[in-house]
Amino acid sequence: MDHGRTRIAPLAAAHLAAGILAAAAGCDQASSDFGDASSSLFPPSPAEAGRWAVDDSDPENQRRGVLLLGNAGFGGEPVYVNLYRLYIEENSDPVVKATAIQALARHANPDDAVLVAKQLDSKVEQIRVAAAKGLQRIHNPKIADLIWKKMINEDEVPAVRVELAIALGQYPTRDVFEALCSALDDRELAVNLAAANSLRLLTGADFGLEAPLWRSWADATPNPLRQDVPFYYPTFERELGFGDYLLFWMIPTFEQPGVPAGMRETAPPVGGPQDEFANIGEKG
Repeated sequence: MDHGRTRIAPLAAAHLAAGILAAAAGCDQASSDFGDASSSLFPPSPAEAGRWAVDDSDPENQRRGVLLLGNAGFGGEPVYVNLYRLYIEENSDPVVKATAIQALARHANPDDAVLVAKQLDSKVEQIRVAAAKGLQRIHNPKIADLIWKKMINEDEVPAVRVELAIALGQYPTRDVFEALCSALDDRELAVNLAAANSLRLLTGADFGLEAPLWRSWADATPNPLRQDVPFYYPTFERELGFGDYLLFWMIPTFEQPGVPAGMRETAPPVGGPQDEFANIGEKG
């Protein structure tokens, strides 16, 4: 397979591309604002993003298009979600695939967790990191065991183990609890801290980084694990700088933490409603 290209049946590819372009053109008519100050003073239109997303001659165009569509409020329409899934399964460019994982995680249903979890076996670290982060946004108990087994594998890079430790904060099982306790002894402090935070979420208790205390407490406590875990996936946010305020008509807004797809909300919502085009800019 050529680097960066998706090889599928020509008729299916044509139908998919036509659907993407038609849908994006419709969005073009609904809004002229498809970007924020971080991307450009003249951001691309939805139609242009759609053309980039299906440009199989240029992986960078594909990446930019998928990123823009995935970050848009309308990026959860079935035609786009099918594109993300296709690129995860069949695109040979690792950057495009990682971007598709990110996009799908924003608009997934619980069954998509299985597809995303498979990417934890990729040889490419960027894809594994994207998958681990994506699993924070999708709740499916069927993959909990797979996640904790990957997390305790010290052959995996710390960046992936940290994100998996965060994702496990939504699964209140004893196996997950034991795996997180084991991660408290990981040689990487970032993994220790992520595991401790997930343990606090799962139990409501706090024994810091002391794995023996966690285990002895759990053994002595009836029903130590919460069945309604107040889990919200983390999101990116930064302090606004002078340049942001200089372009006061384009001040960026940031996505608020939310409840993973497939998980019942058990705590008050974090932040207010999000504008449809709030987070369109290219973000890592």
